[in-house]
Amino acid sequence: MLKAASCLAVLAALSLGACATSPDQRTVNGALIGGTTGAVIGGVTTHTPGGAIVGGVIGATTGAVIADATRPHYDCHWSERLGRRVCHRA
Repeated sequence: MLKAASCLAVLAALSLGACATSPDQRTVNGALIGGTTGAVIGGVTTHTPGGAIVGGVIGATTGAVIADATRPHYDCHWSERLGRRVCHRA
């Protein structure tokens, strides 16, 4: 029962974390999702608060790094013809 509840919590966090708009918000959401997932996995596998803390720290760090590395990158330049800034995915 605990494993099923943990899986549901992780899936809910993942679905909410996909709605990030800015790069900073995306990194924070990745850290929150990774930290929560790591804490749940660390706590369930070790049955100790220390395991949950270590899992949360490792998960938060990993989540932030992955979220930042997978964010969309844009190549922006000024268009004289259009008279405005134009951005394209790089």
